[in-house]
Amino acid sequence: MPSALFVCVHNAGRSQMAAGFLTALSGGTVEVRSAGSMPGDQVNPVAVQAMAERGIDISGATPKVLTTEAVQASDVVITMGCGDACPIFPGKRYEDWQLDDPAGQGIDAVRPIRDEIERRVRALLDELGVEAVA
Repeated sequence: MPSALFVCVHNAGRSQMAAGFLTALSGGTVEVRSAGSMPGDQVNPVAVQAMAERGIDISGATPKVLTTEAVQASDVVITMGCGDACPIFPGKRYEDWQLDDPAGQGIDAVRPIRDEIERRVRALLDELGVEAVA
């Protein structure tokens, strides 16, 4: 089973939305992780709202600290603005997705970020050879 790790600073917005999309669109055929270099206290409520509009519930997710083990256990590591805080291991596949941070933004600003994350997750599924279920 392929595995992916989404990393951002607070693990409260972008990485949680990406994990939600990958979990839903892979139908459980991809092992999904998300983490942050400095995890926040909770998932961004506007990110939760934006994902609910797509029928994906991330309200039960909690920000998690980035660990070396999570990176080592993942086939692909996708960073979203965590900069130098992300550990790099030889032989791992890394991608850096330049996305606006939804922190402090209203729903109208978060929707385009969500939509871009969905587009990139669908492309990732194609690259992993996994057919999206929806």
